[in-house]
Amino acid sequence: MTNHLVDNIIPQQPPIEPQSDAHVVKARLEWGEPAFTILDVRDRESYNEGHIMGAMPMPTDEVVERAASSLDKSRDIYVYGANEEEGAQAAQSLRSAGFMHVSQLKGGLGAWKAIGGPTEGIIEAMTPPGRGDYNVVSRLKEHAETQSKDV
Repeated sequence: MTNHLVDNIIPQQPPIEPQSDAHVVKARLEWGEPAFTILDVRDRESYNEGHIMGAMPMPTDEVVERAASSLDKSRDIYVYGANEEEGAQAAQSLRSAGFMHVSQLKGGLGAWKAIGGPTEGIIEAMTPPGRGDYNVVSRLKEHAETQSKDV
């Protein structure tokens, strides 16, 4: 007899889209949703300078081989590269290799930074924190100010 207790406690995630907005990924991280991976397919030097916190480095030319040896093919995977084309190419390569839930992160690292997503790396460590980096209220005020400038 199969025990489906976990199925009743942890809701199934909807399938991820072929392309995802940075807000979607950030929301999943903030809510502590399990079982997804972020892959940075840029070169090692770019990765070391700065990347999404927790992203795994897997350069485009090695992404399929390395992912196949370390990730389950049913895992949710978000991919970003140096540009949209590189991210799309890596995502398609993974899909062609049998990975079922792969999504390209639209806008890559730039989009991630624009919404205040956490980053790490050599250059990121040298960048002084903004006023909202430690305080949710300040982040909301900063967001409201940015929105009012765009209008």
